[in-house]
Amino acid sequence: MTTNLTSLIKQRGPIRTIGVFGMGYVGIPAALLFANAPGTEHVYGFQRDSPTSGYKIAMLNRGESPLKGEEPGLGDLLKKVVSAGTFSCTPDFSKVAGCDAVTLAIQTPFRDKKDLLPDFTPLIEGIRNVGRHLTPGTLVVLESTITPGTTAGMAREILEAESGLVAGEDFALAHAPERVMVGRLLRNIREHDRCVGGIDEVSTRRAVELYSRVLTTGQVIPMTATAAEVTKTAENTFRDLQIAAINQLALYCEAMGINVYDVRAGVASLKGEGITRAVLWPGAGVGGHCLTKDTYHLERGVQQLGPDDLDYPTGRESLYTLARGINDFMPVHMLRLTESALAQAGKTLEGAKIALLGWAFINDSDDARNTPSEPFYEMARAAGAEVRVHDPWVDPATAPDVPAGLSRDLEGVLEGADAVVVFAGHKEYRGLVPARVRELCGCAHPAIIDGRNVVNPDVWIDAGFAYRGIGRGDKNRHIIEKMAL
Repeated sequence: MTTNLTSLIKQRGPIRTIGVFGMGYVGIPAALLFANAPGTEHVYGFQRDSPTSGYKIAMLNRGESPLKGEEPGLGDLLKKVVSAGTFSCTPDFSKVAGCDAVTLAIQTPFRDKKDLLPDFTPLIEGIRNVGRHLTPGTLVVLESTITPGTTAGMAREILEAESGLVAGEDFALAHAPERVMVGRLLRNIREHDRCVGGIDEVSTRRAVELYSRVLTTGQVIPMTATAAEVTKTAENTFRDLQIAAINQLALYCEAMGINVYDVRAGVASLKGEGITRAVLWPGAGVGGHCLTKDTYHLERGVQQLGPDDLDYPTGRESLYTLARGINDFMPVHMLRLTESALAQAGKTLEGAKIALLGWAFINDSDDARNTPSEPFYEMARAAGAEVRVHDPWVDPATAPDVPAGLSRDLEGVLEGADAVVVFAGHKEYRGLVPARVRELCGCAHPAIIDGRNVVNPDVWIDAGFAYRGIGRGDKNRHIIEKMAL
């Protein structure tokens, strides 16, 4: 069956023209690196000309990145490949017909975590647009994080139906999941090992050829498409599990009146052959597009592909979904800490003015997807508080689902606040001066609730604040310092 595909690929020769679907945090850096790689003649960045994201087309073609967080090297590389003519962004999907390889990096959220039904609508649309213009010998690669079994199942079926071609015979099909973190996109693509899995050996080899050209220290790890799908969902699930472990430890330390960071340092100090203690950092919650939903892709995959073969303790919840629940709880805990600090200052949530610092889910970035700030914001308002939000990175004009009135005026947001709640570790918050914040708040004992360990508790307590911090059981029960305003 693969003899025909081998012949078609040989006729095409090396991969010269590449299409990348999805001009976001994954697609943009990947497209630019492909465009800058030796042997590449042109890369098309495919982007829908929609009311919400169509603005990216003109920006990218001007050499201007729509990603506003700190991304070392991205802006310069974009200008370079646009100037060289090796990259352009287009809404014209018919150009797929001239591509030797096409990748899809489109978001795959869940509609409802309870029933494990993913919203593949944007991805399906992208696959259909590829299939309608697919030509024999082309390589198609899904980079999106997907439910195990999707590449060889749904994606294959759609591509074959739209194109009239047969996967593994007329075109190559593979999965090569992205492994990037906002703030170091280019570096991650170059340096992280890349798992590449085809539906057959020929597809895998062709995909290995594509990704090898953009790796520097990273290596390609060949496997099957389903193994690559499981690898991606599992690695994010494990990271989420690690975060849940330290978050639960932080809650324990608060209850026992000790400092979780002392405990963390002690645990991490144990080193030696065969010893691994991958202790992460506690915080106000987990956000982003990946960790908040990839556990559910993994769970859905085993339900679809292997439920009859799964041996697991009867009646026990999955360890992975339990971890998700702990991380989802952290914004609730932040609200309880806020309520406790306000009570110490003689106030209640109802009628309180809260300055929420940080809408992005990660420090020094504009990425606000699935931010843990949002559930806190909604719960605080439902409790009768007035919540004003500051973020120096998030642009209200382009970011989706931002609260009304999100501001970049830090002092304006702090003015008159009863409580200052830190949700993101932006560098702007690490330099906050307690005396100035207290002056802006205009009350004798404002509350400071630190969800990212960015402030020194003693300094703020000495300045008259009611302090609460994640995992700071040693400080959360302090006596408030009586100071005149």
